[in-house]
Amino acid sequence: MKNQYNKTITACFVGYIVQAVVNNFVPLLFLMFQRTYDVPLNQITLLVTFNFGIQLLVDLLSVGFVDKIGYRASMLLAHILSAAGLILLTILPELLPVPFVGILISVMIYAIGGGLLEVLVSPVVEACPSDNKEKAMSMLHSFYCWGHAGVVLISTVFFSVVGIEHWKILAVIWALIPIGNAFAFAKVPIAPLIEDGEAGLGLKELLRMKIFWILLVMMICAGASEQAVSQWASTFAEKGLSISKTAGDLAGPMAFAILMGLSRLFYGKYGDRIRLDHFMIYSSILCILSYLGISLFELPQLSLVACAVCGLSVGIMWPGTFSKASAALPKGGTALFALLALGGDLGCAGGPTLVGMISGALGDNLKMGILAGTIFPVLLLVGIVFCRKVKAD
Repeated sequence: MKNQYNKTITACFVGYIVQAVVNNFVPLLFLMFQRTYDVPLNQITLLVTFNFGIQLLVDLLSVGFVDKIGYRASMLLAHILSAAGLILLTILPELLPVPFVGILISVMIYAIGGGLLEVLVSPVVEACPSDNKEKAMSMLHSFYCWGHAGVVLISTVFFSVVGIEHWKILAVIWALIPIGNAFAFAKVPIAPLIEDGEAGLGLKELLRMKIFWILLVMMICAGASEQAVSQWASTFAEKGLSISKTAGDLAGPMAFAILMGLSRLFYGKYGDRIRLDHFMIYSSILCILSYLGISLFELPQLSLVACAVCGLSVGIMWPGTFSKASAALPKGGTALFALLALGGDLGCAGGPTLVGMISGALGDNLKMGILAGTIFPVLLLVGIVFCRKVKAD
């Protein structure tokens, strides 16, 4: 019974690589868009906000339609839209009178796909029969990290060897991944998230539960703890070490992503021997220490090392919170996973925003901004402790 779901789990792993592609490939092309299509910097910045905003909206709306059309149809739609957005990116800017409108439409299409994937992939893996669901969830989320690192590395090599002016070829190559995985999801078995004859918890029922609110705050803090440092790691590397943007991206965000992936891979392999609560508590403490290191170390090299250690410490936070939610609210269904994804995305936006606002208010002092961001791993640690005391109603 379990073996037939191995292909399903593998397809879900690839699904997170697809999400990493749609989230991390286009930002590498921002300067190219600026030069080729004469797009001003303020419009380029809008692409990030737009992508994130669409994914948030999908997180929210998916509560109403995923259960109606089914997980398989939703999964196919997510992959088709992800591929379509990447392919249209190579066509629409040339076809439309205003190239930026073409870019924006393409981003909107793949953002819908990426938002759907975020809602769908975790519950599909959670529903698969498994001896240790925490291990499977941690392993699953490590593939987003490998996807992120792979996109940065492969794209950087491609641009250096072939030339960034040929980026359209690479966009089509990346689009082949969701196309291939759509064929896989058309065939693999998908287990029901809720047993036959049972109904999942509704939105109102979830909102009345104390444990849900604790988990939601934990999810917000998980996203914020991760992105508050990840988004600024390249800037630390460039400014502190006086290196190029390419080298800064490799030394900053890529090192962060690899160590975050290793943390998830470690728990994915040895999670049956380690209590999830203990691993999350120790990781939260390490995260607090890494934030303090980034902020207080005098040597920029040590601050960069602390950035990398932060990647190691946040690895378990997102998948661990998903696993705790599944265990605490087994009938949570699609609504639970969609709202947790929404909370995670809010944290991913709020963390870097808080750091940026505090840094700007203190004369662009990024270290003080990161110091203020220590509140996120602290709140997550408090949430884990509360979660152990509060039981679902």
